[in-house]
Amino acid sequence: MNGVVLVTCAIVILAVAYRFYGKWLAKTWGIDPNALTPAHRLEDGQDYTPSSKFTVFANQFSSITGAGPVTGPIIAAAYGWLPAFLWLMIGGVFFGAVQDFAALYASMKNDGKSMGVLIEKYIGTTGRRLFLLFCWVFSLLVIAAFGDIVATTFNGFAKDGSMVLPNAAAASISMLFIFVAIAFGLFIKKFNPSEKVRFVIAIVLLIAMLYVGIDLPIYLDRMTWLYIIFAYIFFASIMPMWLLKQPRDYISAFLLLMMIAGGVIGIFIAQPTLNMPAFTSFSVGGKDLFPILFITIACGAVSGFHSLVSSGTSSKTLDKEQDAVFVGYGSMCVESVLGVVSLVIACAAASNGHVASGTPFQIFSGAVAGFFTMFGLSQTAAACIMTMCVSALALTTLDAVGRIGRMSFQELFSVDEGQEMTTIQKICVNKYFATVITLFFGFLLCLGGYMNIWPLFGSANQLLSAMVLICLTVFLKTTGRKSFMLYVPMVVMFCVTMTALVESAYALIIKIASGNWSLLIEGLQFVLAIALMVLAVSIVYHCGKELIHADDKTAHQDAQPTATH
Repeated sequence: MNGVVLVTCAIVILAVAYRFYGKWLAKTWGIDPNALTPAHRLEDGQDYTPSSKFTVFANQFSSITGAGPVTGPIIAAAYGWLPAFLWLMIGGVFFGAVQDFAALYASMKNDGKSMGVLIEKYIGTTGRRLFLLFCWVFSLLVIAAFGDIVATTFNGFAKDGSMVLPNAAAASISMLFIFVAIAFGLFIKKFNPSEKVRFVIAIVLLIAMLYVGIDLPIYLDRMTWLYIIFAYIFFASIMPMWLLKQPRDYISAFLLLMMIAGGVIGIFIAQPTLNMPAFTSFSVGGKDLFPILFITIACGAVSGFHSLVSSGTSSKTLDKEQDAVFVGYGSMCVESVLGVVSLVIACAAASNGHVASGTPFQIFSGAVAGFFTMFGLSQTAAACIMTMCVSALALTTLDAVGRIGRMSFQELFSVDEGQEMTTIQKICVNKYFATVITLFFGFLLCLGGYMNIWPLFGSANQLLSAMVLICLTVFLKTTGRKSFMLYVPMVVMFCVTMTALVESAYALIIKIASGNWSLLIEGLQFVLAIALMVLAVSIVYHCGKELIHADDKTAHQDAQPTATH
C-alpha cells in the first residue's frame, strides 16, 4: 500500500464530511446568522472577546492539537494500518468532530457557559459538581503529561552531558513566542488590523522567531524547564485571552499547519510504501486491540478535552454563529489529517512488520524533517523546526488546560447569584488561588513522568468524551433538537473507556501488591483511577435519569431550536 493513497482518501473523506455532514448538523440543530453571539453580548475584554473566524479557529485548533494525533496513531500502528485508519476516519467524522461542534454549539446557545454550567441547567446541581470535579482531576493529568513532554523536549542536554541543539533551539523559539505574542496582542488591540495584515505580520514574526531561536539556543536541563513551563501556564491562565493566548495560538496555528502541509506534501513527493500489514494481531505486547486502540489514538479521533476547549474558550470568542461549524467541526477534521500523516510515517518507517524503534515524536520529527530538507532546508534547521513543532503541540494544549482547570476549580466552589459565600469559597473562587492549587497538584503528578501518566490520561480523556456526549444529548433533547447522532458515540466511548480504566486499576493493584511501587506515582494514580470511575458512573447515572425524562421537559425550556424542520 502506498502512503499517498491513504492520505488522499483521508483528505477526501474528511472534506466531504465537513461539507455535507457538518453543514447538515448545523442546519438540523439551527444556526441564526443574525443572532448576537455571547462574545458581543457579554464582551468583557478578558474571556468574552469577538474575534475573526480564523482567529477562533486558530485558538481551537492550536489548543486541541496536542501530542495525541502524533503519539496515538504511531503507537496504534503496531496493530496494522487498517484498524488505526478506520478509527481515525470513523471516529473523526462521527465522534470527535460531532462532539467538538456540539459542545461549541451548546455553549454558544447558552451565553458561552462551560460544560459544567450547562450540566447544572439541564441536569442539576449534583451533576454539575460531579462533572466539574471530574474535569478538574482530568486537567491535572493533562498538565502532568504534557508538562513533562515539553520539559523533556526542551532539555538541552543528552544523557552523556552533551548539548542538543534542536531541543535548545525549540526552547528558545518557544520563549520568543510568548513575548512576541504579547506584543502582537497589544498591536491587534490598539490598531485592529485587517485579517490580511494580521496574516502577513504573523508569517514575518514566525520566520523571524525561527531564525533567531535557531541562532540563539537556550541550554537548560529538564527540571529547570519544568519550573519555567509551570510559571508560563500560571500567567497564561490568568491573563486576558486577547493578550497572550489568542495571539500565541494564532501564530502557532501557522506553524502547525505548515508542519501538516510539509508532511502531506512530503508524502506525495516521496510516495512511501507502508511496511506494515493491514492487520497484524488482535493482541500486541500483551495489550488487546479493544480497548487500547481507541484509548491510544485518542485526540486524532475523539477527545473529551476538546469539548472543554469548545465550551471553555472558543464559544466566548465567536463573532458569528455560522463560524461554529468551521471552528468546531473543521478543526477536528484537520487534526484527523495529522493523525493519518503520523500513521503513514510510522508504517513507512517500519521494518519487517514492526514499528521503528524510538519515541513516536522521534519517528515523526525525523521523517517530516527529512521532507523539509527536500525543500532546501538544512538538516539542522529542519530538525530544530520539527522539534519546535512537536513542543508547540503540547505547549498550546498546556496554556488552554491550565485556564480550563482554573475555571473548573472556581466553578466547583461558586454559588448561585444572591447567595452568600463562605470564607473558604471566596478563597477558592479567586483565580490566583485556583490557578496555584491546580498547578501544584499537576506538578506533583508530573514528577512521575509522562509514560506513567499517559495510560491514565488517555482513559480519562476518552471517558470525559463519553460523559460530554451524554450531557449534550440531554441538552439537545431538552431543547427539542434531534440527538440521535450522539447515541452510538456516547455508548461506545463509555464502554471502551470504562474497560480501559478497569484494566489500568487492575494493573496498578498487581504492581502495588508486588511491593514495587511509590505512593506519589502508583499510589496517586490508583486513587485517581478509582475516583475517575466513581465520578463517571455517578455522572452517567444523573445524566441517564434526565435523558429518560428529557422529553417531558422540552416545553419548559427557554432555549428552543432556531431551525425550521
